[in-house]
Amino acid sequence: MTHEHVDIENMDIKGLRPETDLPLTVEDGVIIVVDQAFGPDGDNLVGFSDETFDGFPALTLLVRAEGREALVHLSPIHGDRRKRGLDDLPKGTKCELLCPASSKPLAKAGVVGDGAAEYCAVPLTPNGDSGSQIYVSDVWGHHHSRIVDNDELVSAWAAAEEKVS
Repeated sequence: MTHEHVDIENMDIKGLRPETDLPLTVEDGVIIVVDQAFGPDGDNLVGFSDETFDGFPALTLLVRAEGREALVHLSPIHGDRRKRGLDDLPKGTKCELLCPASSKPLAKAGVVGDGAAEYCAVPLTPNGDSGSQIYVSDVWGHHHSRIVDNDELVSAWAAAEEKVS
């Protein structure tokens, strides 16, 4: 895998190096790939569809915005801004993020900075452990996702590793 689509300059990674039993794959020393992520009822959202990015199964969400509803497939590679679905949605559009299996809304996890964007939580474990989640912004084109595992900001760790390499 290359770093071609990974936005290393805007990554914010802190914490300890991820352990091997976590639902994350660490490639090339700094590439973090989400192997599993779950909806509110424990449905796995990674591999929900046949979509892939660089051979890795996409993380799929149901997105409602501007009176439309569609599946959106996100790259599971942290820092990779690629997605498929609702390609014509204007940047800055506020979205409702839902589980594609149950159509239940994702839990809100807090406001992003001082703007209108809010984080929605996607648990990395089927039991919904709040210490292990992906935080996805609910504003289209607002690339400020975070990965938290064991209450550590893993996305910040990967950026620190990149600077050392």
